[in-house]
Amino acid sequence: MLTQRQFLATKVSRTGSAIHFSPILDEVARLEKGEVYVRMKASPEGLGEADALKRLNDLGPNVIAEDKHRSWPWHLLTATRNPLVILLIVLAAISFATGDVRAATVMALMVVLGVLLRFVQEARADAAAAKLKAMITVTTAVIRNGKSEEIALKQLVIGDLVTLSAGDMIPADMRIVASKDLFITQATLTGESLPVEKFDTEEKRTGISPLEFANICFLGTSVESGAATAIVVATGAETYFGSMASSIVGEPIETSFDKGMTHFTWLMIQFMLVMVPLVFLINGLTKHNWHEAFFFALAVAVGLTPEMLPMIVSVCLSKGALAMSKHKVIVKQLNAIQNFGAMDVLCTDKTGTLTMDQVILERHCDVMQKESAEVLLDAFLIAHFQTGLKNVLDRAVLSHRDAHKELITGYRKVDEIPFDFVRRMMSVVVEKPDKDHQLLTKGAPEAVFARCKFYELDGKILPFEQEHCTELTKQYELLSGDGFRVLALAYKHLATRPQITRNDESDLTLKGYVAFLDPPKDSARKAIQALQDHGITVKVLTGDNDLVTRKVCREVGLTTEDILLGSKVEGMTDIELAEAVENTHIFARLSPAQKQRIIRALQHKGHVVGFIGDGINDSPALHVADVGISVDSAVDIAKAAASVILLEKDLMVLDAGVIEGRKVFVNILKYVRMGASSNFGNMFSVLGASAFLPFVPMLPIQVLTNNLLYDFSQVPIPTDTVGADATAKPRPWHMGDIRKFVLFIGPISSIFDYTTFFVMLYVFGCWDPARAALFQTGWFVESLITQTLIIHVIRTNQIPFIKSRASWQLTLTTVIVMAVAMWLPFSPVAQALGFVPLPLIYWPILLVTLLCYVVLTQAMKMWLLRKAWI
Repeated sequence: MLTQRQFLATKVSRTGSAIHFSPILDEVARLEKGEVYVRMKASPEGLGEADALKRLNDLGPNVIAEDKHRSWPWHLLTATRNPLVILLIVLAAISFATGDVRAATVMALMVVLGVLLRFVQEARADAAAAKLKAMITVTTAVIRNGKSEEIALKQLVIGDLVTLSAGDMIPADMRIVASKDLFITQATLTGESLPVEKFDTEEKRTGISPLEFANICFLGTSVESGAATAIVVATGAETYFGSMASSIVGEPIETSFDKGMTHFTWLMIQFMLVMVPLVFLINGLTKHNWHEAFFFALAVAVGLTPEMLPMIVSVCLSKGALAMSKHKVIVKQLNAIQNFGAMDVLCTDKTGTLTMDQVILERHCDVMQKESAEVLLDAFLIAHFQTGLKNVLDRAVLSHRDAHKELITGYRKVDEIPFDFVRRMMSVVVEKPDKDHQLLTKGAPEAVFARCKFYELDGKILPFEQEHCTELTKQYELLSGDGFRVLALAYKHLATRPQITRNDESDLTLKGYVAFLDPPKDSARKAIQALQDHGITVKVLTGDNDLVTRKVCREVGLTTEDILLGSKVEGMTDIELAEAVENTHIFARLSPAQKQRIIRALQHKGHVVGFIGDGINDSPALHVADVGISVDSAVDIAKAAASVILLEKDLMVLDAGVIEGRKVFVNILKYVRMGASSNFGNMFSVLGASAFLPFVPMLPIQVLTNNLLYDFSQVPIPTDTVGADATAKPRPWHMGDIRKFVLFIGPISSIFDYTTFFVMLYVFGCWDPARAALFQTGWFVESLITQTLIIHVIRTNQIPFIKSRASWQLTLTTVIVMAVAMWLPFSPVAQALGFVPLPLIYWPILLVTLLCYVVLTQAMKMWLLRKAWI
């Protein structure tokens, strides 16, 4: 396969540096436009399909160190490369080396069980994630064979002619060959907060970085405003952004959940490192059998290791992602699921989320709200001739029942000043049938008013004076107050000239208004109520005016007493804003930077913030939010910034996804709570028994068998049902809550271990070392059955078995493991494992123990819930 450098026939060889500029950039930047086509072996008509396909085959797809399809050895290595698994392997090796083959075999079985389950689930999750990502489409507009078409980003090749407009993400490193008021945001590469203007003329400056070239656009940047045509000069990893991203692409961002899981894992390992030496020393000193003490301590180390944790987490996350996809929520990164479930504030745009995003042109009127065909004509001319993104308002004008192409017969486009978010307006220059050149402007009323010197009413041109301005403002406010989205139209006669600039948008004559209606969605009120019922506060962040916003928000059930405008946000300090955002639910007239500030302010107050947006102006907010949410129909840059993609722009879809995210966390928490509390309780039981018994409380092989069976019973936890009460509120990761649970629930298991010790010692006479096997068998059965059964109490905040039942898979493994525990003392393998048959009277005593254990644990759990400690 040819490399891009060979294709370009450059003599510059690649340096050893990981980050580089394609050497062709400097050359093409200094060529005239015509020479660029020759150099890139392209033409103004674009590439032919056959040529494009050949280049794609030769040079490879336009991807940046794409997340690769992982082979099964990679998945196997990942499943094995975990501190808990490595610890088990080391312990198994020590057991084998010291002659305890039975213990080594059981440990090896535990390793195989944990690794194999994780391996299978992660391989399935990888395949599923690839399918889910394929549902998210990113395309770019190219000219091929003289025709404009949309192609997948990865199909872009060197020499392709790309058309750019506001909102587009630059799909490759490109040389501009035609441009109009083009402004590029380069913050991803340079950190510059302000957009940079780019041109189509050759670069004549020397001694500057390629990033400063005025005619080069780089992959990863985006079009803030304007329009352009550019030719691709580098794709994929050969782009500047690609060279930077190659080493980091696919690296997951560590969330609070990731940190919490790591902290918990090492806490358990540290806990084991303290306890195991104590068990070894106590047993060695009291029983004077250091060989037996060593193997018992080794077995205890295994018992204290939550080796199933990696598998449980992987299965829960992959199962959650698949469940969320069924609700039309695509998770780009699995580690975003927990933040999704922990989200307690959702910031959303108004248009398309709360409203139907099916805008209709309802009014076209003069400055005093009288219907005007001339206003409709001007609006149609602007919408028809403008390049760039045609938003819903433009489409509403073009599809209006009275707007026909026959209206603009004889009109010709001369020039254009594209829209941007600073001016909040755009203009086109048209040549009328009488050859008069006219500048037609549309935009936000207040922005257009500031550029008007006159207004037209009943065919008369009147001066735009202060007293008139108040009345004119009142008219559009009346329209806005009725729920209309209002744009002002103005015009100006121009002398013939080669090019116009933004300075020409002055001394305009106000013509009238076009008023659009985007009614609230029928589901919006219900969806907002559902989110609020689930503990999520909904806040509206919009660039629209406060009058329209207030009306829409009122209709969907949001509080509208306090509205904070962008102009006021601008004058606030970060501390003042942090206080204001707590009690304000509607923010209007916001710039992209102000949306970003508001999200940071909410995070500063301790909230987990989600932001849903699909526009160019939403990407800064999507970047900083804990959960960036976009939709499949969003502009490229918004989808790239988001961690979660909705296939349908509906808050009900979002609510369903949030619930699935919380279910994932709850099921992981079940294993964490169970493992931590069990280990904490076992500490008191093992240390106490080791101190006063004349023999080890359980043989090493019995400890390992107990742990293996218990692990098997926990495998179906990811399939467990989660009650509505557990998903009713956000679920952030709090080690403090886990610590309280462990401190109060853990010792309960020790209480019943000690009652079992008492029964075995005084009822069945096990003080005699000759009856040690009976003691060990009795504690083995009680320990395994109580551990396996108690998950049904811990898994729910309700009354187990009555108000909340586990999944059939978890119930089945519970029954199987409890049955095996009762069968083992009478089984053919009993002698090999050191078991003896238990007396008949043992079983009713065990039943009473189980009942008391379940009741006391349930009572303690309910007390902790009433205290709101868990």
